[in-house]
Formats: sequence, C-alpha cells, structure tokens
Amino acid sequence: MSAGAATTPVVELNQVTFRRDGREILDAVSFSIHAGEHWVMLGPNGAGKSTILGFCGAQTFPTTGTVDLLGHRLGRVELQALRREIGHVNPRHPLQSPLTITEVVLTGLTGSIELMMRWQPSEAELVKARELVDLLGLGGKSEHRWTNLSQGERGRALIARALISEPKLLLLDEPSTGLDVAAREQLLETIDLLDSTHPGLASVLVTHHLEEIPETTSHAVLLSHGAVVAAGPVTEVLRTELVTQAFEHPISVEHANGRWSARTLRPS
Repeated sequence: MSAGAATTPVVELNQVTFRRDGREILDAVSFSIHAGEHWVMLGPNGAGKSTILGFCGAQTFPTTGTVDLLGHRLGRVELQALRREIGHVNPRHPLQSPLTITEVVLTGLTGSIELMMRWQPSEAELVKARELVDLLGLGGKSEHRWTNLSQGERGRALIARALISEPKLLLLDEPSTGLDVAAREQLLETIDLLDSTHPGLASVLVTHHLEEIPETTSHAVLLSHGAVVAAGPVTEVLRTELVTQAFEHPISVEHANGRWSARTLRPS
C-alpha cells in the first residue's frame, strides 16, 4: 500500500554520501519510503546495506546529502524521541538474562535490552504485550524463557518487542539469519501479517537472499559498491538483468505464487 507522492515520506535519502576512514562507503544514494510501503534492501556484502539501515534507524549520519526520517532531518532533531518511533528487529539481540517472552516484549517500551530497574509496566501495557505475543503466534508461550526459545521464536518475540511502542517505521535486519526452512517460513508469514494488522506501518527488510523476501513486499532497493542500481516497485527492480548487474554474476530471477527465487543463469 502506497500513501502516494503527496504525503511526507517516512524515509527520504537525498544524494547521501558516507565516508569512513577516508573510504567512500556510499555514493549519491537517493530514494524515499512512504507510509504503508514494505521495502527490501538487497545487494552483495559491502554494498552499503548496513550503513543505509543505520540512517533509517537514526544511528548513522551522512557525510554529505540529507536524511529525513518521519519529517525530521537528521542533525536537526532530538534523536531519542525520533528513535522511539522506529522499531528495530536484530536477530543478534544481545540479551543474556532468562527473561520471559512477555518481559522481552516489554523492553521495547523502555528501549533497553534488560528490564529497567524500578520500572513497572501499566496494566494496559501488559495487556498490549500479551496481545502482541498472541498475534505473532506465540500464544501459550508468553512465560517461556528467552534462553530456552528457538531462533524462530526469538525472531517473532523481537518483532513484538519492536511493535509495542507503535512505531511508524519497522527495520528488519536479516531477520531469517540462523533459521531452518520451517522457522523461516513461519517468520515470513508473521511479517506478511503486519500488512493487515498494522496497515500504516512502513518497513525495510535487509537480506542477501531473494527467497527470504515476504510476499507483501511492495518496493525494493538494489545496491552495489555503495550506489543504487535500482529503486522502486519490487517487480520493476528485481529483474534478472538488474540483479545480475548488482551481484556481478549471471543470476536468473523468478517470481511465482508471491515469492522470489534466484539461481545462476545458464547460457541457452
């Protein structure tokens, strides 16, 4: 679902360049994301995906160019308030304590890894956490401990954690990392569900694999060597010739029954 060009973008990068230690990581990157759009960001290792995700999460600042998030320009906005409107799902979540699933979800309200000392959720916040746990397919497991969860259960708990603060933007950083095929499919079904349960939410998913793209993905940005190869509606971007260009390898792209796949393009 696109909110249309007349609305303020949720994310807007305009001629963004980023340099680190004298090396150019990104070169003149421009694209915009609107409410309700679901983007996938693809490209080989070192293409600049993590850096762009850092811009989207208000964690990284451009060397030149501008980044606007939720109508606010990075460098001219109070960051903590802005970050509270952005949900971030990272499968490498560094939690070590045996918190329950419900407690993990509640840490999304405080933006912390552990439960904050002397902080107590309200009854309404507890109800909301339990509703999200049920919504994301973890009903009956709300008191299971983080240390005993499967990687797939952790992924769904982290999505619930990101959603509890009602963000306008959801960032999914390689959410299928470490999942077997069944857990991956369950996670993708969960992500697809958000299109109907959170219709105004914009999202950006980073992956290396076309098979990990949710069916509800509406747009894509394809990166190579820190530059945009293509950005726009997913069916216009994920084409054999453009993916081949980005990955510098002959790749045949197929789209069937709502899902994407890729394999080496064999000469005819």
